[in-house]
Amino acid sequence: MKNRPSIEELKKICRDIRRNTLIMLEKAGSGHTGGSLSIVEILSALYFYKLRYDPRRPDWPQRDRFILSKGHGCPALYAVLAKAGYFNRQTLWSLRKLGSKLQGHPQRNVKLGIEASTGSLGQGLSIANGIALVAKMEKNDARVYCLMGDGEMDEGQIWEAAMTASHYHLDNICGIIDNNKQQIDGWLKDVKDIEPIADKWKAFGWHVIEVDGHNVTKLMDAYDEAGKIKNKPTVIIAHTIKGKGISFIENKAKWHGISPNEEELEQALKELDKEDGLNSS
Repeated sequence: MKNRPSIEELKKICRDIRRNTLIMLEKAGSGHTGGSLSIVEILSALYFYKLRYDPRRPDWPQRDRFILSKGHGCPALYAVLAKAGYFNRQTLWSLRKLGSKLQGHPQRNVKLGIEASTGSLGQGLSIANGIALVAKMEKNDARVYCLMGDGEMDEGQIWEAAMTASHYHLDNICGIIDNNKQQIDGWLKDVKDIEPIADKWKAFGWHVIEVDGHNVTKLMDAYDEAGKIKNKPTVIIAHTIKGKGISFIENKAKWHGISPNEEELEQALKELDKEDGLNSS
């Protein structure tokens, strides 16, 4: 396990990740802003506290695996991978460019820390199940983390995968749900209500943890708790805000699939200079 970072360290990391994500999206002129900003704390607490990896040995068999099932949130993941040392920060500015290794949805490239090609929603947990099953067979203690969107719960394949993980007692899987309560067409409660989401996962045989998805202390505690659960998989329901950290983006469904222009980027970066966007209490 890594040493537990200080809250101030993680605050700075989260500010950097938000800043780089916004710059990346503005340079690309397209992409998914809202759902990238909502997962910054989830990813930062995972990568800079809990996840076992080595950028110098990206194919290390004992590494933990992270699967971004909600692949459209990849700008935040790319920013985290750059911060973690997988590639140079300047590479981020190639997002969505022709020939770039950083496309609008993740393309598997283990050298860059990208474990799976994702973005066809609903498939990530199935991929995670396969990796977890192989790890069990090989007696490899690596863990698998799979980040899903709450709108993704509309997909039947998620629930088939949830049953499978429970059936095989995959206690080496930790699912994470970015529960920002919005999808491209608006609020989940209006499009297709997924509540009571915690009760549903419990009914499918999972250990359920609910946390404030922007509180890194609670997230680190949740990752620790998940690692202690035996004979069943764990899901962390992280309650988040779409577009977190930028006032004119927060809770605006229209920002699901658009990027900031130059003026909006300037305004957003000014806000980040004033506010750290992180509840650490």
